[in-house]
Amino acid sequence: MNKHIKKALPLLVGKHLELLFFFNKQKALVQAFTFFCTPRKGRVLPEQEHFLEEAFDDILHIEDLKIQSYSWPNHNKETILLVHGWESNTYRWKPLIELLHAQGYTILSLDAPAHGYSSGKQFNIPLYAACMDLIIQKHKPTYIIGHSIGGMTTLYSQYKFSYPFIQKIIALAPPSELQGLLSHFQNTLKLSDKFIKELDTYFKREFGFFSHEFSIANYVKDIDTPGLLIHDAYDDITPYSEALKISKSWKGVSFITTQNYGHSLFFEEVNEMILHFLKNKHSHNSNT
Repeated sequence: MNKHIKKALPLLVGKHLELLFFFNKQKALVQAFTFFCTPRKGRVLPEQEHFLEEAFDDILHIEDLKIQSYSWPNHNKETILLVHGWESNTYRWKPLIELLHAQGYTILSLDAPAHGYSSGKQFNIPLYAACMDLIIQKHKPTYIIGHSIGGMTTLYSQYKFSYPFIQKIIALAPPSELQGLLSHFQNTLKLSDKFIKELDTYFKREFGFFSHEFSIANYVKDIDTPGLLIHDAYDDITPYSEALKISKSWKGVSFITTQNYGHSLFFEEVNEMILHFLKNKHSHNSNT
């Protein structure tokens, strides 16, 4: 797509929503909510198929959705669940899967709704957490690793369900505040404060909470599970300030700040940090 068209498209969508809001508020809110929850990419690409086909696969059913899950069994009793982020899929974990599997860990993963091979057209965190719950209750993993929205969902999931068998959680570049995601949506589409206020009320009806009430920094206060939080100081997707909020509230966290590793954190050094944390018998607060 031409970069000028790509840049103008969100503004055109925003203008359409504002105009529709004037004539039919409910229809505008439904369209805005749908746009907010719909990924534009993240399905499995042809070059990703071979690696995923090597795994044992299992289809999980929730509501009317079919959720694709994967497993790479091993001799180790310790099992790791990997939770990808927005507009991604299980393939994003390929280097880490290969590293951890070689160390003897059994690996589990799933494609989020509307991502990878899973069905559906929309994504939201409570639904993702419910999908995670299916695989967690079935396999009872020892550790969970989540990236970006996957990290956010992982921490929300542990707050909501308090799995006693989860020994460690690793969160890579997770957002903390849903309100921040909604503000980014507003700024991208140039929506009015009045529109966003009504959309926030729509969120309340759909999920049972306003955006400002969904805060990982608050949720982790009730999480006793030891964790590792890795966030790049120059992350241009999820602000570093989000990690600072989480690290100050999560009493059992080791916090590592990287430099120029970006939001994806696709570096061998990061994978080695993860492996070291998993093998380390002791967890303590740190900031490097």
